[in-house]
Order: sequence, then structure tokens, then C-alpha cells
Amino acid sequence: MSAITAPGARSIADAAPLSLCAREPHVPAERLVAEMVPPPRFDGVRFATYIPDPNQPSQSEAVGVLETFASGLGGAHASGAGKRRRWFGGRDKAAAPSGPRGVYLDGGYGVGKTHLLASLWHATPAAPEQKAFGTFVELTNLVGALGFQQTVKTLGEHRLLCIDEFELDDPGDTVLVSSLLGKLVEAGVALAATSNTLPGKLGEGRFAAVDFLREIQGLSAHFRTLRIDGEDYRHRGLPEAPEPYSDEQVSKVAYATEGASLDDFPHLLEHLSRVHPSRYGALTDGVRAVCLTGVRPVPDQSTALRLVVLADRLYDREVPVLASGLPFDRLFSEEMLNGGYRKKYFRAISRLTALARDGKALVES
Repeated sequence: MSAITAPGARSIADAAPLSLCAREPHVPAERLVAEMVPPPRFDGVRFATYIPDPNQPSQSEAVGVLETFASGLGGAHASGAGKRRRWFGGRDKAAAPSGPRGVYLDGGYGVGKTHLLASLWHATPAAPEQKAFGTFVELTNLVGALGFQQTVKTLGEHRLLCIDEFELDDPGDTVLVSSLLGKLVEAGVALAATSNTLPGKLGEGRFAAVDFLREIQGLSAHFRTLRIDGEDYRHRGLPEAPEPYSDEQVSKVAYATEGASLDDFPHLLEHLSRVHPSRYGALTDGVRAVCLTGVRPVPDQSTALRLVVLADRLYDREVPVLASGLPFDRLFSEEMLNGGYRKKYFRAISRLTALARDGKALVES
């Protein structure tokens, strides 16, 4: 699409903003593996930087449990010949532990689960190449890129696998992830995950969970659940998100901000349907601000779920968002917000609102 011309904008070609709609990134499988580390937003977080809500004791308790869990992951990973160190004591692979092989952080959006998960990754005494961090979507995308057996071989050499936003959206994902985690547990890989849904409730409201109850229960058995209560920290004590701007304001900021992108929101939604979600991170490479005109409600659930993934990638990369049209809390219909994917949609609203608050500084600068 052609960029909207703002009054006073420079006309030279290199002054024009970027366009996400003009990008069709290719992501090799090697990059998918190499990027399984905490995203930039969480690169510097540690347990010490997590600020528990004094009114929510479960938050402090979770920190203590995770610190102990991380310290128990020291020592060599015997992925080759010889005896294998077991995460909960003992060294003989033949005598597999009967208890959970990982931790599962359950709670509402915005209580700091990803902060804690990334802190666990950083605190685990192992080289970066021996531990992996990715979202549930990124994990399933990795299997699609490498194949199941190669994914098991690659991740099976790791000491820890952290899975953020662990949710089961369809029966195929249930079977796939259940089988993958089972193989990784057998290989001695410790697991950690976050989600807004208790393990035994995964998939509920999205498909006939009764048909896959065995797989879901199998996933639950791999984790010790830590419930983290609290309110959304992204909006705790902060001012309300700014009202949407005019098209002219958004365009002016896009032209004035180096590395900003400028796209019509409906056109961007169409473009996302032609780009695999595993490439949404690459879609935003080098983008320092996302400017959108004409924000309106998403038309259907498939489009909404793609937008959720984009919101996650923008939030991970701390990319501010500036938009005209409707406010972000009106993106999803009441039916969507009451359906099986409601927690994903509320997370997207929360994260986009936080990014819109960051984008306000671009208008004021």
C-alpha cells in the first residue's frame, strides 16, 4: 500500500516509513532454533527484579519455588553415553522419576508469569545453547519446520525447555505436544511453562476435550502447578491508555520516526493471512514503532488469533504502537471475549494497550 502523506512530511524517498504489508519474510529453520531464548523485553529480567504484590503471597512463594527448581538443574546433562543426571535426584535413567518433571505457572494475564519463566531460564546454570525458551506457537512451528524426530533430537540435548503461553487450540496440537513432551521427559529435559489455564483444563471450550482427555491428563502429569494470583501489572497504578489518534497524527509520527512502519489496519490483517505466524517476529525486524490507521473490530476468529500472535511479538520486542480508529479494547466482539479463546484476546488487549501507552511518547516528542 502507499503511505498516507502527512502535512509537512519530507518527500524524499528514504524518509518514507516502512510497511509491514510489503514484507514477506523467510525464516530458515536454524533461525527458529537460535531464537529460542527470552525475547528482548525479558532479556534483562531476573528473580531479583520481580516485584511481588504484597497482597498476593502466591507471587513470593512462586519465586522461592522457581529459585530452588533452577538450582536443581545444575550439573552435566548426560545426553550422550553414560549415566544421566535426573532432575529430582538419582542418576540412573532406567529408574525414571514418578513425580512431575517440571513447573507450570498458572494465573491471569499480567501477573508476571513470563517474567518468572524468563528468570528461570536465566538462573538455570547451563550454557544458552543447553536451554530453550519459546511460546507454545513457536514450539509447534519448530516441529513443522524440523519435523518431529529432529525436534526431539534437537531439544532432547537441552537441560531445560521453557514454554510460554501454553494453550491447546486444536486436537492436533494436543497430540503433537503431548508426544513431544513425553519424548523430552524421557530424554531428561526439565520443563517449565506458563498459561492462563490450569493443565487439566487445557483445550476446554475449544474442541471436544473428552476425546483427548488422556493426552491432556498426560500433559498435566509432567508439571507441578504453581498458582500466581494478582492483577494485571501492566496497568497497575498507570494512567489509562491514550485515546486513538487521527490518521493525520499517526501518519505524521510515522514519517518523523526513524524505523517506523505505517499500514492501514484492515490491509495488515489481510497480509497476516498470507504470512505464517512463525514469521511474525521476522516481519517486525528492525521496526522501531508500528503506526496503524483505521483500526476496527476484527472480522472473524482466524483473523483474531493471527492478531494475537502479532501482538505477542510486538510486546516481546517492546515495539510501541500508535493507532487511529477504535481503541484496542474494542477489537474483539463480545462473542469472542466470551468464547474459548477469551484469555488470548484479553492478553492481546492488555499488551496492545501497554504498547499504545508507550506510543504516546512518540506523539509528545
